[in-house]
Amino acid sequence: MGSTDYEFRTVWRVAGTPEEVAAVLGDATALPRWWPSVYLSVEPVAGGPEPGPGVPRPVRLHTKGWLPYTLRWTLTVTEPVTSRGFALTAAGDLNGTGRWTFEPDGPETVITYDWRVSAAKPLLRRLSWLFKPGFAANHRWAMARGEESLALELRRRRAAAGIATGATHPVPPPPRPTFAWLRWRA
Repeated sequence: MGSTDYEFRTVWRVAGTPEEVAAVLGDATALPRWWPSVYLSVEPVAGGPEPGPGVPRPVRLHTKGWLPYTLRWTLTVTEPVTSRGFALTAAGDLNGTGRWTFEPDGPETVITYDWRVSAAKPLLRRLSWLFKPGFAANHRWAMARGEESLALELRRRRAAAGIATGATHPVPPPPRPTFAWLRWRA
């Protein structure tokens, strides 16, 4: 693996069905609302051929982790979003592929994300040889916020639908981004 190549495998466990998980993770346009610590903005890509059934339009993303830098990339779903998962590609500051898989386990869903990307942003490309462990830790931080945010979003959706969750207090908001001033930079 080259110094700018990254391979991550993340496993989450959340209360909810695979169908509920697919509905949240398969809607990239909603990412800034429920996972704002990582997804700063999303812009649907206009034009191009109409995607197939179950495949949303590509989106341009502005993302970040804990470290004070941001990434701009396009997410394209390459397989239909189903209750078993879906695949995607990344192009821009990150280039590569990702695969979400969802497996039911009683009242919970086990979610696995395999992410294989190469850093294309000049900062990451030039410094990967030195800071690769820090960049990897930044990814783990972002994914931990994702698991927390997804669990809250599923609770919020169930509460709105009148589904009993066992919680007696309001669902708190998702974690906010670090270095929020980066949101407003070009």
